[in-house]
Amino acid sequence: MTVSRPEGAQLWWDTCDRPREHWLMRESEQTRWPRSLLLEVCLRIVFPTVLLVAVYLLFAGHTRAGGGFSAGLVAGLAFVLRYVAGGSVTGLRSSRVQPPVVIGCGLVVVVASAIVPVFFGLPVLSSAIWTVDVPLLGSLKIATSLAFDTGVFLLIVGVVLNLLRTLGEGIQLGELESELNDHQPGDAST
Repeated sequence: MTVSRPEGAQLWWDTCDRPREHWLMRESEQTRWPRSLLLEVCLRIVFPTVLLVAVYLLFAGHTRAGGGFSAGLVAGLAFVLRYVAGGSVTGLRSSRVQPPVVIGCGLVVVVASAIVPVFFGLPVLSSAIWTVDVPLLGSLKIATSLAFDTGVFLLIVGVVLNLLRTLGEGIQLGELESELNDHQPGDAST
């Protein structure tokens, strides 16, 4: 006995478990950018690792070397490496969250974390430390300056992503213009 499904349900059933992101760029997705298969494969390992190091730097910034600025630079370099490996096809152009929104969120978090202590009668940018006992990890110290560092982190990452988006698209448009100028109508080479 065969059960017939409507066409839309059959299409969903056939595609529901496919990965949303391609492991490597296809030739049809490539836009005038030299492709390095080794760089693309290594990037799949390095990119999440570098982002994890950036998160560590963010959380370790109050008591050790690190903080929002250095964590933002490390995360920004991960996105630069991703852009170098795949160009704007890697999601910078079509991401759901645009870089100006990330910059704005970072500014809001920085200003809010700087002004909130004033409402408690403390000077601007005052910091407090809370100690929390976590069953498996022991006691953790959480500083309120982590909010400020998170805002700086978002600000730096947003600026780097915005630079990649604007400069990268300008480079690609320049390449397209020069290619179009090389192949003018009536040219003997076409």
